[in-house]
Amino acid sequence: MSQPYKLSLSVQYASLASGLPTRQQFRRWVKAALQRDLQCTLRVVDESEARTLNRDFRGKDYATNVLTFVYDDTDPLSGDIVICAPVVERESAEQGKPQLAHYAHLTLHAALHLQGYDHENDSDAAEMEALETALMAKLGYPAPYEVNI
Repeated sequence: MSQPYKLSLSVQYASLASGLPTRQQFRRWVKAALQRDLQCTLRVVDESEARTLNRDFRGKDYATNVLTFVYDDTDPLSGDIVICAPVVERESAEQGKPQLAHYAHLTLHAALHLQGYDHENDSDAAEMEALETALMAKLGYPAPYEVNI
């Protein structure tokens, strides 16, 4: 039997939004995506912090749903995930998705980014989306790339 990957996860809540996932839910979602040992901080923020981070690190002056920062010169792998609660809430409503399912998807998406997955070209995007869809199904959530409105 293979040894499960080790996860060290710190969850920080810097948002007063309602309906936020619990630490246990975030842990379950990150663990589902693990393909190697990982040390990670996951921070839930409001729009002002998300906008500042997106502007300062990606050159885009708006709040985005999730940001991933990987520190790939470490062993085990370490990184940060930042999720913007108001953007997740808005996207969930616009796309007709349960908010918790959208949080699960964005957490899986970010955890895969930490481990080297990306969607910069069609082939990589198809691979990443297929893996996300399979992981969401395994966790009991609907396919993440279907809009339900």
